[in-house]
Amino acid sequence: MGNSYDIRDWIDKRIKPEQINKYISKGNGFINIQKINAKLSEKKSSDPKKIKDILSKSIEIKTLSLEETACLLNVQDESLIDQMRQAALKVKKKVYDNRIVTFAPLYLGNFCVNDCLYCGFRKSNLEAQRKVLNMDEVGKETEVLAGRIGHKRLIAVYGEHPLNDIDYILKSLGQIYKVKVPARKGFGQIRRVNVNAPVFSIEELKGLKAAGIGTYQVFQETYHEPTYSKIHPQGTIKSDYLWRLYCMHRAFEAGIDDVGLGVLFGLYDWKYEVMSLCAHNIELEEKFSIGAHTISFPRLEPAQNSPFTAKSGFKVEDEDFKKIMLVIRLSLPHSGMIITARESASMRRDSLALGITQTDASTRIGIGAYSEQDCSQDIGRQQFILGDTRSLDEIIREFSQLGYITSFCTAGYRCGRTGKCIMDLLRSGQEGKFCKLNAVLTFREWLDDFASEETKKAGEIIIKKELAEIENKLPEFYPKLVEYYKKISEGGRDLYF
Repeated sequence: MGNSYDIRDWIDKRIKPEQINKYISKGNGFINIQKINAKLSEKKSSDPKKIKDILSKSIEIKTLSLEETACLLNVQDESLIDQMRQAALKVKKKVYDNRIVTFAPLYLGNFCVNDCLYCGFRKSNLEAQRKVLNMDEVGKETEVLAGRIGHKRLIAVYGEHPLNDIDYILKSLGQIYKVKVPARKGFGQIRRVNVNAPVFSIEELKGLKAAGIGTYQVFQETYHEPTYSKIHPQGTIKSDYLWRLYCMHRAFEAGIDDVGLGVLFGLYDWKYEVMSLCAHNIELEEKFSIGAHTISFPRLEPAQNSPFTAKSGFKVEDEDFKKIMLVIRLSLPHSGMIITARESASMRRDSLALGITQTDASTRIGIGAYSEQDCSQDIGRQQFILGDTRSLDEIIREFSQLGYITSFCTAGYRCGRTGKCIMDLLRSGQEGKFCKLNAVLTFREWLDDFASEETKKAGEIIIKKELAEIENKLPEFYPKLVEYYKKISEGGRDLYF
């Protein structure tokens, strides 16, 4: 696939209109710009009783309507915003308790046929240092992540190019899963790989499902179609707005039932984007009875040779960014919420009180950067600049000191608690019981195998608190938990409920 003719031929065969036409009404997608703007304009007033009713619905773990989301977006009264914060914490506690899930991104290649104006990997950036990891290199990166740092989850990130097509992706996933590295007591191994990848056909998505992926994550970038067209040049695969918009419909058809949505905030008006994200979730719930498993919140960051990032005109300030997280926690109470190392340490710390449930750590986004000694950020190899490069050990210590337990649990995927099953369990609070038990077991593993002494001391306090709480609130599970906990303390691994 070396010459331009082959690449052009590959591009021309990517989009299959027949796989989306059945979902499109009169040539239009489910995102209606006029209706969204109208709802935002109609809900300018903040009636305290109305807001209280909306928050009560959210606390019952029910998806909010677009009208209700618009009401929350337009709240300005500080006392009402404080009520929203309190409700968001109740929702987070009810669904996810005090758990935080950690993961690492693994960038496997930065060749791309697209030319997105905001991205350092776009094809017209001739200064980018291009590379696709071979299987030996994939193995070395995984050995560091699983064996030295102690991650159990990855998000594998792929560009859209024939050099890292679906065959490459499936092969690399197999390579990641087979790495097993001795640790202090047990071993390090990646137990679940989520995938941030291009949009695929149904046939390719079936291959991803068979490979054992966790969540299939695709960001629309912006749901505002005129802006989308402006920043994704014509003639590229990504310029087809509807092909991308309906990628999760195809994923569900292919049998993938955990999907992750997101917006690159800063490309267009943030209130419109929040409304559209919620509309996307509602569309999936109506068509497939399954909503978004996760929502991500990347903000536009500087990228090599990408002047657009400094002049988009829609920069999202910190207070607005916090409100984005707050409203989505309330509007989509069942969804996990991911904040990444794009953000500063202080912003990630503040986000915990807004309902965030997942974050990355020890993050490096240069191709092949984990297995190198130099941890400096090389803009020629990265898609953007990171805001928080702290280690997993440092971040877990901070979580522990703040009263959060870090969960490395991946049991839900392997027990079939995915898709509609996980949605129902999350809404009812039942999944939280399993997750609380598994958080203790996996945290015990990590503390024994990878934690520094300082972090282990902080973690022991949380473990002790969690065990006492389980004995009191979940006595029916406590004897089995104690049995598993003892086995893990003696070197057993990967025991779960």
